[in-house]
Amino acid sequence: MVEMKCWGAAKGKAMMPAPVRGFRNAASQISVAILIAVWMAGCATTASTPPDPSGDPGAGAPSGGGATGPTAGQRAQSAVEGMLMGAIIGSQAGPIGAAVGATTLLIYSAITGEVPLQGGGSSGTSRSEADREEELEEQIESEIARQGSLEAEIEAELRRQEELLRQIERDEALRTEGAAEQRDVDDETLIARADPRAAPAAPEERDLPLSIFEEEQRTIPKGKWDNAKEIDVLARSLDADRDGNPEEVRYHDAATGRILRKEEDKNYDGTIDTWSSYESGVLVEIQKDNNEDGEPDEWQRYAPDGRMATREVDRNYDGGRDAFFIYEDGSLAQERHDGNSDGSVDRIVRYEERAIVGTEEDRNHDGRMDTWTSFITVDGKEVIARIEKDTTSDGKPDTFETYEQIAGKPTIKQRDEDRNGDGTIDVKSVYEDGKLKQREISDPALVPL
Repeated sequence: MVEMKCWGAAKGKAMMPAPVRGFRNAASQISVAILIAVWMAGCATTASTPPDPSGDPGAGAPSGGGATGPTAGQRAQSAVEGMLMGAIIGSQAGPIGAAVGATTLLIYSAITGEVPLQGGGSSGTSRSEADREEELEEQIESEIARQGSLEAEIEAELRRQEELLRQIERDEALRTEGAAEQRDVDDETLIARADPRAAPAAPEERDLPLSIFEEEQRTIPKGKWDNAKEIDVLARSLDADRDGNPEEVRYHDAATGRILRKEEDKNYDGTIDTWSSYESGVLVEIQKDNNEDGEPDEWQRYAPDGRMATREVDRNYDGGRDAFFIYEDGSLAQERHDGNSDGSVDRIVRYEERAIVGTEEDRNHDGRMDTWTSFITVDGKEVIARIEKDTTSDGKPDTFETYEQIAGKPTIKQRDEDRNGDGTIDVKSVYEDGKLKQREISDPALVPL
């Protein structure tokens, strides 16, 4: 083992041996630098672990938990690598530059145990880059999950719209069934009956001989028929089955002879279930008791032309009207529905030329419409063209979806969103065959989504 002395180490500075100062050329400087590096490494090692006066070889060794500097072998290795690095860098200035560069970095590496420019601090950068890549992957996965949720929402909306159309068809079937109760109808009424969106004609009065009726003078008290004063009437009753309960009673104004009111027992159970009101001898309203509880639950109003103008129904028989049908120019123009029977309309269906053109819905039942759907007719079938939604419940739409027909089914084509509620589209999503193809974001604050 070769032991190198370190003169002056105890005083904290190294003294260079005299022979070193004799070299002058570049090759000699490199050789001397190697000797200096080895010598300095030995000095640093000796200075860091002073001998124990007690003579115990292990007394000067650092404890296992303390920090230690580079070993002599590590310093020597670093010196050689530093010398090579300095030679490569300095070679661009010629042989002398290579010698000086090699000498300088050799000495530095021997003292510190580190090789300059080796990129030892890159691990933090690598970890930071890995973190960014992991975050980006998480954002991509989040967006894919969001897109899947959005597609599921669109599919649910389409199914809901299909159910809405089926509900409308069921309502039309009920109206057709009600119209089928009419008797002695003409050809025009038969045509109207074939189209449930045509305004039903008022039922015609049966021309019956007066001899089959029993007549009786009566006085109708004020307010009984919403009349402003007492009315003297002639009541004509028809008890066809002679059970003591008339199936029909007609009330005529005693002074003019015009019919004012008619009461009927349509199902012959002995209880009146239909009430018809007249003005100037013309039918204006029919009230019906459909659940046989003695109270009306359907109200039909007729226009002067003899066609239905409005129809209102208490479908759940709770005493409140929850379905309203409005007719204009002989055709159904609008439906209004209170689906949860809270007294507020939450669905409106609009018609033009007996075809659905749009619906409005209050889906969260807060008293304000939040979903608007537009329909077009393709090959005689009503299909969804556009859906607008108010997702923030501020009374204004902020999401707009456009649909196209693919293989006979409505498929989303484009979705525009006003995310910040300023009235301007912030996110535009374009779809192809129902799958997201492109997304444009105009507000950088919305990135990432």
